[in-house]
Amino acid sequence: MGYKTYTCPIARDCGGCEWLAVPYPIQLHRKQEQVEKLLGSMAQEDGAAVEGIRGMAEPVRYRHKAATPFAYGGRGHVLSGFYAAGTHRIVRCQDCLVEDERARRVLNGVARVAERLHIPPYDEDRGTGVLRHAVVRCGWKTDDVLLVLVSRVNELRGERTVVNELRAACPEVTSIVLNVNDRRTNAILGRRSRTLYGPGVMHDQLLGCRFEIGPTSFYQTNPEQTEVLYQLALEGVGGAERALDAYCGTGTIGICAAAASPGLQVTGVEQVRGAVACARRNAAANGVDGRCRFVAADATAWMAREGAHERFDVVVMDPPRAGSTPEFLDGVARLSPKRVVYVSCNVVTQARDLALLRERGYRLERVAPVDMFPHTKHVECVATLVRR
Repeated sequence: MGYKTYTCPIARDCGGCEWLAVPYPIQLHRKQEQVEKLLGSMAQEDGAAVEGIRGMAEPVRYRHKAATPFAYGGRGHVLSGFYAAGTHRIVRCQDCLVEDERARRVLNGVARVAERLHIPPYDEDRGTGVLRHAVVRCGWKTDDVLLVLVSRVNELRGERTVVNELRAACPEVTSIVLNVNDRRTNAILGRRSRTLYGPGVMHDQLLGCRFEIGPTSFYQTNPEQTEVLYQLALEGVGGAERALDAYCGTGTIGICAAAASPGLQVTGVEQVRGAVACARRNAAANGVDGRCRFVAADATAWMAREGAHERFDVVVMDPPRAGSTPEFLDGVARLSPKRVVYVSCNVVTQARDLALLRERGYRLERVAPVDMFPHTKHVECVATLVRR
């Protein structure tokens, strides 16, 4: 029986879906092998095993966040699409197999509006022009669509006309935000945002909880698999009474855990103040604000100060791709929780950090890989550790 494969006319130029020509079951097998190679021996030594990877039933249309750069195309045209692999040459894209169907339609609509209104795209070599990027976030369980226009300048000429044209060209958009990035940088988003239309945020649902997502909020790109990932994390939390949610962002994991366990008290720590304010609103919206508190602080420093005087049954950590730090892991060990749930988007750095936690008195109880990004080499993993 042959495997189903997928095709894309710009796959070679774009480079985003590097494994698109590989049948999906083989992709999953490769990712399973990657996790077993990195974590299998540790798990075996601790009497555990790497579980089978959780893949998608249909690995398309899973990306609910998409972005495009803009560039001059000659004769007044504005180019949009993807950067060709390893370059800043834009490859045009009419529709992307792995994106929500609304996303590329909206992004291309922005380019056409920019052409009609003569909004100059950004020239990264000269540092001139106006329109740098557009980012769109589409609700999975809602119809919300948040469009973020990234500009080099604080104000667009004729903003009301721009908004009216965008609403006509992209009727699915429910909110438009102007983000200002005036730095010479490869980073897409700047530090300042201003709402041009709608509430300035979007909402989505995970595991029955409703979340507000702002223009710069971290929110998983693949919400369908995020539910799988979070459910594994919640199983690791188990019957705990007090949980520390480190790297908590806008509070999604901690709030889902509190909603699932009525007796659970959650403390979330996050150094981005805007994310903490959003987490507090999300907790109130889901009726768990009495059991969830969120602190704006560096998690490592907070554990050394306030955290040292508190008792936690479980620590949940979801660090960035660079992983955690020895200082943070030492702080976790000093708190001495019964369990640690480590959610990772980079199994290489997770393996390094798990080795340190094992040295500090923990053993692996469960290792569960999840495929969040089909057709790429990336794999995520939830590891649960218990104190020896």
